[in-house]
Amino acid sequence: MTAFITWYILLTLLGWLTFPLAYFLFPNLTERGYTLARTAGLLIWGYAFWLLASLGIAQNDLGGILFALAILISFSAYILITNYQSLITFIKTNKSLIITTEILFLISFAFIAFARSANAELYSTEKPMELMFINSIIRSENFPPQDVWLSGYAISYYYFGYVMTAMLAKLSNINGSTAHNLMLSLVFALGAVGSYGILYNLLTNYASRTTKSVTPNSHLVTSSLLAPLFLLLVSNFEALLESLHKLGIFWTKDSNGTFISNFWTRLDMKELSQPPTEPFSIMPDRYLWWWRASRVIQDYDITGGFREVIDEFPFFSFLLGDLHPHVLAIPFGLLAISLAYNIFQNNSNEKIELFGVQLHLSPITFLFSAMVLGGLAFLNTWDILIGAALIVGAYVFSRVDKSGWNWHRLEDVFILGLPLGLFSFLLYLPFYFGFSSQAGGLLPNFMYVTRGTHLWVMWGTLFIPIFSYLLYLWRAEKIQSNWKLGFSLGIGFTVFLFVLTFLIGWAGTIVEKEFIDYQLSAFNMTIPQFISATSLRRLNHIGSLITLLAILIPTLSFLFPLSSQKSDNSKLITNNSSLSTFHFPLLLLTLGTILILAPEFVYLRDQFGYRINTVFKFYYQAWILLSLVASFGIAVLFQNLNKFANITFRIIISLVIFCGLLYPTFGLITKTNNFQPPFGFSLNDFERFARENPEDAAAVEFLLKAPNGVIAEAVGDGYSAYGRISMLTGLQTVLGWPGHEAQWRGSYDPQGSRRDDIQRLYTTSSWDEAQLIIKQYNIRYIYIGLLERVTYPINEEKFYLHLSPVFQQGNTVIFETSEQFSFDTITP
Repeated sequence: MTAFITWYILLTLLGWLTFPLAYFLFPNLTERGYTLARTAGLLIWGYAFWLLASLGIAQNDLGGILFALAILISFSAYILITNYQSLITFIKTNKSLIITTEILFLISFAFIAFARSANAELYSTEKPMELMFINSIIRSENFPPQDVWLSGYAISYYYFGYVMTAMLAKLSNINGSTAHNLMLSLVFALGAVGSYGILYNLLTNYASRTTKSVTPNSHLVTSSLLAPLFLLLVSNFEALLESLHKLGIFWTKDSNGTFISNFWTRLDMKELSQPPTEPFSIMPDRYLWWWRASRVIQDYDITGGFREVIDEFPFFSFLLGDLHPHVLAIPFGLLAISLAYNIFQNNSNEKIELFGVQLHLSPITFLFSAMVLGGLAFLNTWDILIGAALIVGAYVFSRVDKSGWNWHRLEDVFILGLPLGLFSFLLYLPFYFGFSSQAGGLLPNFMYVTRGTHLWVMWGTLFIPIFSYLLYLWRAEKIQSNWKLGFSLGIGFTVFLFVLTFLIGWAGTIVEKEFIDYQLSAFNMTIPQFISATSLRRLNHIGSLITLLAILIPTLSFLFPLSSQKSDNSKLITNNSSLSTFHFPLLLLTLGTILILAPEFVYLRDQFGYRINTVFKFYYQAWILLSLVASFGIAVLFQNLNKFANITFRIIISLVIFCGLLYPTFGLITKTNNFQPPFGFSLNDFERFARENPEDAAAVEFLLKAPNGVIAEAVGDGYSAYGRISMLTGLQTVLGWPGHEAQWRGSYDPQGSRRDDIQRLYTTSSWDEAQLIIKQYNIRYIYIGLLERVTYPINEEKFYLHLSPVFQQGNTVIFETSEQFSFDTITP
C-alpha cells in the first residue's frame, strides 16, 4: 500500500510539474496536453536520465535521477513564468476535464494494482525476463546497462520502458518485483487518461465545427470515457464463446450419448471444438481458458499442420501481468497519436527553412516529434513505423487544408519524413550502438490465411461500431466521397500486396529464395502445385479479405473526398463544415486496417519462421487505433441519430460492450481466485518466492548486499526457473535463457560454449579445469541451490577444497572465488 501511494503521489506531482511544458507543446489541442502531462513528463525525464547516464555525465543513482528531473522542471518552470495567466485561465475554465482526468487516473491505477495484488506472480511466461531487465538496470552502475543473462554484454533489446521502471523503483526505494506490478498499473492508468484525452480532443473539435461552440460541456467530458473503455477493457468475443460452450449451447447428443456440434467443429478453435463438461454453467472453468483469447487466429500449413498465432489485445496483457515492450509503449503510442493530431490541427504560420526547403512546423514541434518517435523505437521498435506514418500523414493533411491536393503533398512526405527519421535516430544514437535484432526483411505469406469467422471473433467488438460509423457517414452525414478513388486505392493496395508476395518469393534475396525452396521441399510440391493450393485456400477463406476491404474502401472514399470539379490547385472541397473533423479518425482507421491486412500477404523474417510475431505486433497496434475510432464513432452516433435509430444503436452497442466485458470479468475472477489470494494481497512477488524457496530467498537477500560480480548458476531453457538468482539480484550470470538471448542478438554466436562450460564447472572433478572456466568468464560467485543439484551431478568437493563459502543455509551454498577480476568491461 505504501509503494502504491508513493507512486501515485510521485506521478501526480510529475503531471503537474510537466503540465506547463505540455501546454506549450500541444497548442492545437483543446485540453492542451493536460491528459498527456504524466506521459510526456516520464518520457522527457527518462530520456534525460538515460542520455546523461549513457554519456557518462550522470551516474545510475538517485543523484542522476534527480538531476534529470531538475532539467525537466527547469523547462516547465520557464513556460510557467512566460504563460502564467493563460495557464490559470485554462485551469479555471476546464475544471470538469481536470477533475475527471484525475479521478480516472486514480481509479485506473488502483484497479490494476488491486488486481495484481491478488495475483502478483512473476514466474510464468516471459515475466521473469521482464523482471530481469528491471533488476539489471537497477543494479548497473553505468549505462548501457548490463545484460544480466549474458555476462560481459550490455542489454541488446528495446529497454527504454525498463529504464523508466527502474528509475521510479530507485526513487521510491522498492524492489524490482513490486516495481514490475506498479509499472503495469501505471501503464494502464496512463493509457486510460491518454486515450480519454484523444477522444475528448476529437469530440470537442467535432462539437465546435457543428455547433460553433468551443465551451467545454459535461456531455463531452463523460462521452470521452468511451475511449479507455474500448481500448483497455472491452475485449474480443472469445469469452462469449467460452460461456456459450460451457453452457452447452449448439451441442447435441447422438444415439451414443456423445456430444456433437457442427457449429463448434466448423469454428475450429482448438479446445472449443471439444465437447463441454457437465454440469453446465455460464462461468468458464477449463484450465487456462482465458489464454485462448490471445490465440483466436488459427494457422495451418498446406498439409494441415497447426501453427500457433498470437493475437493479443490490451486487457489480455494486463490480466496476464505482462510488462513486455508492446505494453510499456501503449501510453507513448497514444502520445504520438496526440502529437499527430496536434500537427493535423496546426494553424500556425511557423516554419523551418533549410537548404531552400520549407517545413511548415515550429522547431519545437519538430524536435519533440523526433523525441517521441525515437522513444517509440527505444520502447518497442515495431511502433515507430505506425507512429511515423501518423505524424507524416497528419502533416500532409494539414498542408492539404492550406494548399490542396497536388504533387507537393508527395514532397511533404519526404520533406518531413527524412529529417524526422534522421533526428529520431540521432537523439537515441547510444541505444543503437549496442542493439541487434533477429528481424531482417520481409517474407511472403502464401499459405497462412485468416478465416473470416476468426477475424470477427477477434475484432467484432470494434468492427460493429466501426461499420455503424461508416454507414452513418455515408447515409446520414451525406459527406462528399470519392468511391472511384476509394475502390481504386483499396483494391489496388490489396493487389500490390498480392504481387509483392510473389516478388519477394521469386525475385528476393537468397534468403527469401531458400525459404521458398524449403517450403516446396517440405510439402513435396512443385511451384505450380504450391501456387494453386495456396490460391485455392485464399478463395475458400475470402471472408476476412472482404471484411477488411469493406472497411478500407469506404474509409479511403471518405478520406479523399475530392469534388467532381477540381479547383486549380486540386484543393480539397467539402460540402459541410464538419467534414474535416472526420479526417483524423479516418486516417487512424486506414492505418489500423492496413495493419490487419498486411500479414495476410507478408510478414517480417525472424527466428519463428512464420507470421506469429508480425500478427502479434501489428494486431496490437491496430487495436489501439481501431478502439479510438470505434469510441469516436459511438459518441458521434449517440449524439446525432434520431430517436428510434438512437435507441436501436444504443441497444446494439450495449450488447457489444456486455459481450466485450465478459472477458475481463470472468478473467479476473479466474486469475485472482475470486479475489481471495491464499496469502493475502501484495504487489511484491518476492514474498511468494520466499515462501516457496526460503533458502534461495535468503541467498538472494545476501547477494543484494554483496559486491558486484559475475555469478555462476544452472543454465536451462527459457520459460522456466533457470536464471532466477541473477534475475532477482541484478548480478550478471554467465548465461540465462539461451533461446531468448539468441532472439535478442540475432544468433547464438555470442553465447559460444557457455552452456557446456557451466555444466563442466559444476560436474568436473578437476580444479584446474574449473579454475580455467572461472577465469574465462570472470566468475566471482558460484551458486549451488536445489535447482543446480537437480540439473547437474555436482562435484562439490573441489569448491570446498579451494574456495570458502560466503553464504550457506540448508542445502544452498555460495562460494566466492579468491581471485579478484575486473568487472568493468561491458560489450555493447
